[in-house]
Amino acid sequence: MVKLAFGSFGDSFSAASFKAYLSEFIATLLFVFAGVGSAIAYVDVGRRVGPRPGWWPVALAHAFALFVGVSMAANISGGHLNPAVTLGLAVGGHITVLTGIFLLDIGCTKITHKLHLSIPTHGVASGMNEIEGVVMEIIITFALVYTVYATAADPKKGSLGTIAPIAIGFIVGANILAAGPFSGGSMNPARSFGPAVASGDFSGNWVYWVGPLIGGAIAGLIYGEIFIGSYDPLPPSQDYP
Repeated sequence: MVKLAFGSFGDSFSAASFKAYLSEFIATLLFVFAGVGSAIAYVDVGRRVGPRPGWWPVALAHAFALFVGVSMAANISGGHLNPAVTLGLAVGGHITVLTGIFLLDIGCTKITHKLHLSIPTHGVASGMNEIEGVVMEIIITFALVYTVYATAADPKKGSLGTIAPIAIGFIVGANILAAGPFSGGSMNPARSFGPAVASGDFSGNWVYWVGPLIGGAIAGLIYGEIFIGSYDPLPPSQDYP
């Protein structure tokens, strides 16, 4: 059963909440910058020097950047860095709906045109349609948010220290290697929306909202209901970890 709690405007507009929103914005911005930068380098290497080195540099950059971003924001805002994670935690009762709405930060990255570099946007591969892209994004985002629950949001987990952000970074890197050539391996509406804003190209961007948000919500519902069981929703000040 969905454990949504609306929350109060007083809590959502407190000084601690504004610090959390700022923390999420900064961490998300840095993550999107590193992710988009690695994708730009990936495209530019292929254009200038021949065959690209494969998806592993992009996956590695995302894994490292997410590990650092989650670690730097975890004690302030929970270190979501992803609207799909925020929705999954709201569905499981870990944060209120109001707090979740304000945590849906969008990190937009703008690269100067003087660099003469194109900004890659997420899109499904040739031979796939957008519905198939949505399905793939649902699956890999489910894996991401399920990992967040298992390592960071489960109240029975005990103290995992840095294991949680490492595991979260690793699952993102692995999913990019698995799904990057097909759906783009986004798992994150903020990661896809930033380059779309910077490039002005929103074609197919809906895939990277619908798929991740559905996948995140399903993960929150399943882990919260089956594995955590019945528990009272935590107040916003006790977000994971």
